[in-house]
Amino acid sequence: MLNYNERKIAEGKAELLVAARYGSEQLNFRQKLERLARLAARNSRSKTNAVHISLNFAPGEKLDQDTLISIAYQYMQGIGFGDQPFLVYQHIDAGHPHLHIATTSIRPDGKRISLHNIGKNQSEATRKQIEKDFGLVRAEAQQKQQADRPAKIIYGKTDTKRAITNVVNYLVNQYNYSNLAELNVLLKQYNVVANRGAEGTRMHAKNGLVYQVLDAKGEEMGVPIKASSIYGQPTLKNLNEKFKKNIVSRQLAKATLKNKLDKTFHMHPGMDKVAFTKKMKEEQVDVVFRENKQGKVFGLNFIDHQTKSVFKGSDVAEHYSASKILSKLKEEQTVILATQPATRTNTGLLDALLPDKELNENADKHFKRKRNKHLL
Repeated sequence: MLNYNERKIAEGKAELLVAARYGSEQLNFRQKLERLARLAARNSRSKTNAVHISLNFAPGEKLDQDTLISIAYQYMQGIGFGDQPFLVYQHIDAGHPHLHIATTSIRPDGKRISLHNIGKNQSEATRKQIEKDFGLVRAEAQQKQQADRPAKIIYGKTDTKRAITNVVNYLVNQYNYSNLAELNVLLKQYNVVANRGAEGTRMHAKNGLVYQVLDAKGEEMGVPIKASSIYGQPTLKNLNEKFKKNIVSRQLAKATLKNKLDKTFHMHPGMDKVAFTKKMKEEQVDVVFRENKQGKVFGLNFIDHQTKSVFKGSDVAEHYSASKILSKLKEEQTVILATQPATRTNTGLLDALLPDKELNENADKHFKRKRNKHLL
């Protein structure tokens, strides 16, 4: 837990804002660790003693450090950790302001602070009060905005052209993508595909584009709708202009997504494919494994609904390509072709209370031995 945040500082991606109940802000790694380790050692029966909290704010929130510090103190007091030592880190490697807080659930008297339903009860009430006190974007408002998304199209249930128009205009205008393949990753989540026609056809040669509904198996259904006949004119020519503009504005969104992936793999080692997909969904990221008809994975995309961006895995980082991701997960690797994520949002203030099971291997061996003896 500490190594994760301290590495961010070393990389210039984080800053320590508060060392509450430490007696000093000038601390080295050993001092930060020892304070928490001494408390945790007072309850050898507890299997969960490290608590890693993430406080996230809506993109666009302008919060100075004094305000962030005040929010951190109020939050910790509200969830019952106000008397515990804790470290508050401001991370600056994402497109939205956010804090990480490292603490322990073991009190000085050796009793353990219960984490049962703390997110649903104490945290939820505290979050709402902080949003009110500091005039923050409310999580419920962000959830309502998400609820305004168009529904997935079911062929024959609604007027095809109207349904396609609603989906295409929403995604084309709201999301960030850099090519037609990425746009299609988005469209297919709503059972729609943009098709240029096969190479050698007149439509392909003329840079034509049609949109068509897909059935549950991904097969094209019904009559294709010409892009030029859809309100907003999402033709290939107009999309190409968007591709160029979007490339420039994607860097911050990419950093945000990479941070979410880094954090998820750090906090949840040993995940399988299902668990990985679920954990990323909690970060408002859909994981899209592209498979052939034999069920073999040949690609991977991430759709980040917080920054409204879609990326190919290898474009985020080389080690987040489809083959590298699957090698990290508990999966049978035969699915990789040789050619070759309680409901929560991340747009209002929120928390993730997640126990860390082990310290990074780079931690001082002395403390690792003590932890093995007393903390597990």
